[in-house]
Amino acid sequence: MVLDLYPLFNSLRIAAISTVLIFFLGILAAYYVAKLPRLVKGVLDVVLTLPLVLPPTVVGYFLLLLFGTRRPLGMALESIGVKFVMTWYGGIVTASVVAFPLMYRTARGAFESFDRNLLYAGRTLGLSNTYLFWRVLLPGCKQGILAGIVLSFARGLGEYGATSMLIGYTPGRTATISTTVYQLWRTGDDLHAFYWVLVNLAISATVLLAVN
Repeated sequence: MVLDLYPLFNSLRIAAISTVLIFFLGILAAYYVAKLPRLVKGVLDVVLTLPLVLPPTVVGYFLLLLFGTRRPLGMALESIGVKFVMTWYGGIVTASVVAFPLMYRTARGAFESFDRNLLYAGRTLGLSNTYLFWRVLLPGCKQGILAGIVLSFARGLGEYGATSMLIGYTPGRTATISTTVYQLWRTGDDLHAFYWVLVNLAISATVLLAVN
């Protein structure tokens, strides 16, 4: 039996690219939100964490409203050759949106628990904010940051609902492990579906074990 490895390759690149994006966006958002007043922080928390609690299909629906080819933004992007609907890189958008709250919440919790007296001491020594951020704050929060990276990667790897709505399932083009499992199960090919389930389990377990 020979498996088509495209779903594995596509899932890994979507999860990897989205994790890189989420790393920078999540840390940036967490860093600035952590310093805001309590009321503003609460409002932004609701907005930034909403994709975590919404059903994935609802997230996919909103993404279709935003990037659909008949929507203003979707048409504007398509005019310059960018199309997120039914393309593999549309999966990067869905994975980033649904996994972003995990990176944001873990990073923000790490920043808020960090002893800010270390930063104040660094400023008295003439160290720049950029230096303190990259050389003091991030290393001091590495456990929370690492947890956010792992959770984001695992969430992006296993994303199905929003992904299936925005990019669908096209073998060799947009297929991911999750959408492949569903399509194989729907067509009664339980054996191949089970193999892909094992592949997903193996990757997720390997990532978690490597971090531990």
